[in-house]
Amino acid sequence: MKVLICPDRDAAIERAKGIIIDHVNAKPKAVLGLATGGTMVPLYERLVSAYQAGAVSFAGVTTFNLDEYIGIPPEHPCSYHTYMRDILFQHIDIDQSRTHLPHGMPDDVDAEGERYEAEITAAGGISLQLLGIGKNGHIGFNEPSSSLASRTRVKTLTETTRNANRQYFPEGEETPRFALTMGIGTILDARECLLIATGADKAQAVADMIEGAVSAACPASALQFHRHATIITDQEAASQLRLTDYYQHVHPDGI
Repeated sequence: MKVLICPDRDAAIERAKGIIIDHVNAKPKAVLGLATGGTMVPLYERLVSAYQAGAVSFAGVTTFNLDEYIGIPPEHPCSYHTYMRDILFQHIDIDQSRTHLPHGMPDDVDAEGERYEAEITAAGGISLQLLGIGKNGHIGFNEPSSSLASRTRVKTLTETTRNANRQYFPEGEETPRFALTMGIGTILDARECLLIATGADKAQAVADMIEGAVSAACPASALQFHRHATIITDQEAASQLRLTDYYQHVHPDGI
C-alpha cells in the first residue's frame, strides 16, 4: 500500500482529486469505479469544478458504482442513482449511457449481480476504483464476515452501517436493510484502488486496514493484497497508525 497522510481533510480531498484527474487525462477512456457517502461529496464537487475550469473531460469515461440499496427504485431521492446524478453526473460531460449502478429493485437479485459483473468485464475491467471505508472496516457494502473472494451480490447491512446512513433518509423512513454491492474480489480486480478516509471516527478502521491482519473482520484489509492501492487520510484518520513516521518519511504531507 501507498499511504499518504495529509495535513487535514481538505488536503486529503485535494490529493484524491489530483490522482483521479491525472488518471483520466492519461486514460481518456478510463473505467472508473465510483463510491458514495459523505466523504465523496466534496471530492465530486471539486471534480465538477475541475471540469468546468477545463482541467479534465469525462466524455470518454465509463463508470460503475460500488452499490445500491435493495428495495428502493432509482428515482428515490435517497437512492445512489439520485446521489450520483445530482452530485456529479449532471454537472460534467459524461455520456449518461456509460454510467452504471446496480438496480435496487431487480426481478432477480442473483441475476442482477451476475449482469453487473458481466458489464464490468465487457467494459474491460475497472482501471481505477474509488473507495471509502466504514467505521467497521467495510468497503462498498461488504460488511465484516464478507468473503475476501466475493463478487457482486446482496449483503445484509449491519446496524452500525444503517445508523451511519440514517442521516441521509427523511425522519421516519426506515433505512434499507439490504444492498447489492460489488464484492471484495470484484474490487481487488481493479487495476488501481484509491481509498479516502478522513476524521477520527475512521482511525481504528484505518489502522486495522493498513497494519492489522488480513481478515474478514476488517474487509478493507484485503487491500493489503492489491498491487496498486493508495490510501489517503488526514491526520485524524491516521492517528492510530503505528508507523506514521515512516509513511510521512516516504511521502511528506501526503505527496
